[in-house]
Amino acid sequence: MSNQFVYRFDQGKNAKKELLGGKGANLAEMTRIGLPVPYGFTISTEACNSYYNAGESISKEVEYEVLEALQTLEEKTGKQLGNPSNPLLVSVRSGAVHSMPGMMDTVLNLGMNKETVEGMAMLTNNPRFAYDSYRRFIQMFSNVVLHVDDFYFEQFLEEIREEKGYASDPEMSAEDWQEVIQGYKGIVKKHAKMNFPENPKEQLFLSIRAVFDSWNNQRAKVYRRLHKIPGHLGTAVNIQSMVFGNMSNDSGTGVAFTRNPSTGEAKLYGEYLINAQGEDVVAGTRTPQPIATLQDEMPDVYQQFVETCLLLEKHYQDMQDIEFTVERGELFILQTRTGKRTAQAAIRIAVELAEEKIINKKEAILRVEPDQLNQLLHHRIDDSYERKRLTKGLPASPGAATGQVIFDADEAERLAKDGKKVILVRPETTPDDIHGIVAAQATVTSRGGMTSHAAVVARGMGKACICGCESLTIDLKLKQFKVGDTIVYQGDIITIDGSTGEIMLGETPMIEPKLSNEFQLLLTWADEQRKLGVRANADNPEDAKKSLEFGAGGIGLCRTEHMFMDAHRIPIVQEMILAETYEEREEALTKLLPMQQEDFEGIFEAMQGNPVTIRLLDPPLHEFLPDKEELLVEVTKLQMTDPNSQTLKDKEQLLRKVRQLDESNPMLGHRGCRLGMIYPEIYVMQAKAIFYAITKVTEKGINVKPEIMIPLVGHVNELKEMRQLVINAGVQVKEETGQEYNYLIGTMIEVPRAAITADQIAQEADFFSFGTNDLTQTTFGYSRDDAEGKFLQNYIENKVLPENPFASLDQEGVGKLVETGVKLGRETKKDLKTGICGEHGGDKDSIQFCHDVGLDYVSCSPYRVPLARLAAAQACIKNEQKQSISDPLPI
Repeated sequence: MSNQFVYRFDQGKNAKKELLGGKGANLAEMTRIGLPVPYGFTISTEACNSYYNAGESISKEVEYEVLEALQTLEEKTGKQLGNPSNPLLVSVRSGAVHSMPGMMDTVLNLGMNKETVEGMAMLTNNPRFAYDSYRRFIQMFSNVVLHVDDFYFEQFLEEIREEKGYASDPEMSAEDWQEVIQGYKGIVKKHAKMNFPENPKEQLFLSIRAVFDSWNNQRAKVYRRLHKIPGHLGTAVNIQSMVFGNMSNDSGTGVAFTRNPSTGEAKLYGEYLINAQGEDVVAGTRTPQPIATLQDEMPDVYQQFVETCLLLEKHYQDMQDIEFTVERGELFILQTRTGKRTAQAAIRIAVELAEEKIINKKEAILRVEPDQLNQLLHHRIDDSYERKRLTKGLPASPGAATGQVIFDADEAERLAKDGKKVILVRPETTPDDIHGIVAAQATVTSRGGMTSHAAVVARGMGKACICGCESLTIDLKLKQFKVGDTIVYQGDIITIDGSTGEIMLGETPMIEPKLSNEFQLLLTWADEQRKLGVRANADNPEDAKKSLEFGAGGIGLCRTEHMFMDAHRIPIVQEMILAETYEEREEALTKLLPMQQEDFEGIFEAMQGNPVTIRLLDPPLHEFLPDKEELLVEVTKLQMTDPNSQTLKDKEQLLRKVRQLDESNPMLGHRGCRLGMIYPEIYVMQAKAIFYAITKVTEKGINVKPEIMIPLVGHVNELKEMRQLVINAGVQVKEETGQEYNYLIGTMIEVPRAAITADQIAQEADFFSFGTNDLTQTTFGYSRDDAEGKFLQNYIENKVLPENPFASLDQEGVGKLVETGVKLGRETKKDLKTGICGEHGGDKDSIQFCHDVGLDYVSCSPYRVPLARLAAAQACIKNEQKQSISDPLPI
């Protein structure tokens, strides 16, 4: 741990981001490269952790270092905190290691009191500006530090504006602002039960405490959980001398990205407001101007800003999100950070930066977050459909969504938990609405621009968003919005297109997405780097074709039970299950065989010579029968209404069979290979269907690589018997067709005993596929449905478990079994093929683990194949980087 807690901007050039936070590190770096940064200092993340360790108390050491740095700041600026004749005003901003836009707190104009406001008025010869700055400080400080709700201040200000007949704040005079200030102080007295603090040093330390406290506010915790940001990092605090964008009409403030964060286009993108402070742009209370129009308003400033943007992007080798202020024609850069972007933009930016030789291909691959790719692989609005456009706002985050209109974040979260699709509609969002934005399909605001809170958060989550839709008149009390004469009520369905900004009434048809040229190119680069194969889980020819389209190298799991769920097949499957004799069962299986054969033919054709792993029937037989409770009700009703009917006799027979097959714990019951052991004729039918399908497809000149998988093996003898059953079926079909068959027989490792006796099981297996869904259930002793519905979320929120083990592989427990299974299996068979086919095959952290333990492939749903290809390449590159760091330098 460092002995130093506070770093001046010109001191922090070698300090790490972990110590100074992202914002502090960038301010130090920009100061070092000579950009016009208002001077200041950073209180480190270690000071924040020290604050929490001391029971939420600022230590004497931190206090001393802050005052020492403040003195340097006063000397550098020639101003003094609290000095009425030449007052220093500062901003106090949070600055976490990972960007958390809007989640923590900021205080601007700190240092203002009844004396310094008069000094500012005289110095600037602009009393209106001075009193406006003071009222802003009172409102912000009172909300952030004293926890007085913004509503009271906004309501009071609205009343004053209405009383005076003003439409907006710039019409307010100095005298008007003085009246507002008195009213604001009265609000503080009433709701905070104290006078507004006038001592600037007291203001400073109270604000520092408030920023530290905001690290653990509810919205920050939700954001961290969502983005997997560790809670122990803490936040830095940046104290910076203020520059004023609200001083005059040759002043202004803005936020800009060096490239478009929605599309990735290499063009300056952003907004600014004349005569405004920074919070006005992101709060969405006024709708700003596009950055390009600054060229007309202030051409010299615009040119300087463009050059600064190019310099920063080249320096940081990535798209930058820049906050700037113009004070009386002079440009100041307040912040730069790596800009949040959509998946579409991330891909285009990474590829174009590589093509511009700013970064290399490996770095481009690492720049795209695999989880973001889901945004690109889902539906968009069908362009051939005539849109019933209601209105249009700013296209703040691409994608399309349909849902019920909801005006409250809590309500949006509640309905989403009940499985409803909702669209959150608000005048503007605040960080307190984050849980509603997470729950909703999309967000719409009537105020704010492309860099407002709603836009930034939605883009980071890959959710569609429309901002600044000023034609919406929203009434939160009546829970409705109007566009002209049209009224849309809470619960009504709308569709939004975040790529165009359009809002449409009702539901609009969607179509499948297409992969952009940049996306295809990036994945080609990823394929050049990765060692891990990527397959797909697919149970029908359509999914198989989609898998190939997304770049899968085969099918890692074809679940044959899914083929029996068809409405035309269920009656025949039930015939098979209800059969009282072997002959009756054979009769039903004879009907099912050609159906299964047809399925396999379609999949083999679709996969064009790529390997296909077919899992024989796995679930308990009762899953194909009606629900026991519902059947009991039907039988009881028939006994009362039609006691002599054939229908009753049939239903009673069905109920007897359902009861006979009923199990206390079906997950651990008569399923998987245990089914084949007791009813071998079922597996024989499936094996024959596979061999007949190979014959037909081979005759068409298509190569077939079948891999037959026996599920739920726990003992080598089970696999030995089932392997022989498949071989015998192959021999029988060969005698009929005269064709030789090349195929593999393997097993799914999904119970702990299989993993720890893998050396024995490998004697009978050509491959292992780890079924990590069931392996997680059997290792933890959790029934997934019960765990996720009852206690698992609580475990994750209270950090009993770091994350859901069904979503991301539990590497310490389940992972150890996988590692053991691979090691033992390959001790028996050196070239044993191994893969995983649970949902973890589409999770980037699990893919890294699979690469590390030497699996041959991962298998995931078709739509996660691009993610897996990218994550597999990243795993390879990261390991190379670790290796190069750990390799000793030559002497």
